[in-house]
Amino acid sequence: MPAGGGFPLVGDNAQQGKDFRMDMSLFIQFVINGLMLGMMYALVAVGFTIFFGVLDVIVFSHGDTVMLGGFSGLAMYMYLQHVFPGLAPGWSLLWVVLTALTTMALLGMLLASTMIMRLRSAPALNTLLATMMLGTVLRESIRLFFPNGSNPQPFPHLLPDWSLNYGQLSLRFDNLVLFSAGAAAVVLIHLLISRTRLGMAIRAVAQDSEAAQLMGVNFSLVVLTAFALGCGVAALAGIMNGIYYNEINFSMGLLLGAIGFSAAVIGGLGNIYGAILGGFIFAFLQTIGAVALPFSSAYKDVFAFSVVIVLMAWKPTGLLAEKSSQRV
Repeated sequence: MPAGGGFPLVGDNAQQGKDFRMDMSLFIQFVINGLMLGMMYALVAVGFTIFFGVLDVIVFSHGDTVMLGGFSGLAMYMYLQHVFPGLAPGWSLLWVVLTALTTMALLGMLLASTMIMRLRSAPALNTLLATMMLGTVLRESIRLFFPNGSNPQPFPHLLPDWSLNYGQLSLRFDNLVLFSAGAAAVVLIHLLISRTRLGMAIRAVAQDSEAAQLMGVNFSLVVLTAFALGCGVAALAGIMNGIYYNEINFSMGLLLGAIGFSAAVIGGLGNIYGAILGGFIFAFLQTIGAVALPFSSAYKDVFAFSVVIVLMAWKPTGLLAEKSSQRV
């Protein structure tokens, strides 16, 4: 009741209702943003978990593969604008995505055949070091050889900028398309792994590579396919990141790689569904750090990584590792 002992004024109730609607709209907006980020993180984490599930390797250059996917798409867009200046955005988007996916899939196969498979018999630390150095090579190559590569590059608006606005809530059409594309990629990976002969071969190698080879599984083909798949998904994440933030930069793979690897670990490294769960958990933690905690949103990553450390100490093998007997 008011200080004077009377009943609340109608205007006060109206203002409270308005404030509640604004708070709820803001909350829903952060949830939507968190889902979008979670999908990108999940795609990056899926790549890490495919590599580990098939070959027991951790590819530290994977975050830079995401970055390179974004830049390969941007390079194709710049070429199209030079050769076909009036090309419709839809066709440009198609070529950008196809170029990024193809380039990164080929890079993944090249990485697997020339580095990863040759280091199978070497200590695991050698693979970690080699992929870490490869990531540095990729970053510095973009910084030095891409036009104005040391600065953030504006990424083209390839999707309609329609939006549905209600108070502080803005539901953007491009975000809906990006989320749907990521979800479709996850579903396709699930169907490939669980419903096809190739997927059966991948799971067989993940379980026991020597037994799989004795049963006639083409080990080299499985490894090449797995790396093409993981790097192709990374390319999609790079394109999504560029469209979502409207820019890309040569160093963005460092943070995305750390987040994707953290998501894969807390979900259960080697478990695709755990990687997806871990991606959304990390995005949820960032959202809490940006909205609900009494400090600047600049500390959201500090908060998220701190919680991940606690989760790793609590569940060292990941949240879903004990719920599935199969890898990948």
